[in-house]
Amino acid sequence: MDFDLENPLTALQEHQLLDTIPVLFASESDHMPCENFIQILRTRDFDTSIRREAISMILQFSSNLDPLISYLAIIYLDRFISSRNEMQQDKPWFFRLLAVSCISLAAKMKKKTEFSLTNFQREEGFIFDSQTIQRTELVILGTLNWRMHTITPFSFVHFFVSMFKLKDPPLRQALRARATEIIFKSLHDEINLLAFKPSIIAASALLSASHELFPLQFPCFSKAFSSCAYVKKEKLLECFKVMQEIVMNEYDSVFDRVSRSDTPVNVLDRQTTIDCLSS
Repeated sequence: MDFDLENPLTALQEHQLLDTIPVLFASESDHMPCENFIQILRTRDFDTSIRREAISMILQFSSNLDPLISYLAIIYLDRFISSRNEMQQDKPWFFRLLAVSCISLAAKMKKKTEFSLTNFQREEGFIFDSQTIQRTELVILGTLNWRMHTITPFSFVHFFVSMFKLKDPPLRQALRARATEIIFKSLHDEINLLAFKPSIIAASALLSASHELFPLQFPCFSKAFSSCAYVKKEKLLECFKVMQEIVMNEYDSVFDRVSRSDTPVNVLDRQTTIDCLSS
């Protein structure tokens, strides 16, 4: 059985996931980069373009691989960077090797045996031998204390979806699908979401998705999330604003068309949404 990002702690079925929710919330901070990671990335001592290049290198394989592999690989990358006192920033090949090794580890966690490092590297125009990759994998594993069963936003999606009280399975599936898409798109954001816990990212993505799909029900959904014992309302609002920026960038062209017409702004009325969540 491969590693399930929705249920990383146990092999329980999805309908049993609620039993593990307190453990997930209590453990999620252990699976994040260090608390001052954003400050590290913003200092003059670290070139953030190197990280962006490594992330771009990982993301471009989403079309050929399970996108969850890319997501997991980026988490490994950030956790590794945040745990190291020094990085070989003067050696671009090191971050390429790091990206390849993170992808390899993520593929192994998902048990994707069809993944070929040789074919992958040939397409990129550079090749690291298997021994070099294996040694780098061991360095990553040691740095991350072999904690590879990572808790991600996907671990909390089922829990938060259950709070929406949607009886129609297709509606629940549509909500999950759109929230998942938003979470994946958030990978393209630079560092604004790194300060938030996976549960907050999941809740914010679902709120953004619900505002698009069920705008009339959004006030009820936001109230339910804000009153959740596991969620800090101020953090949810802060993260939701960042998530809305990501969604708005996706709909820039729609904004332009709406602003030039008399069409009522419903789904795209961001400020009304934020005010609703704040109240």
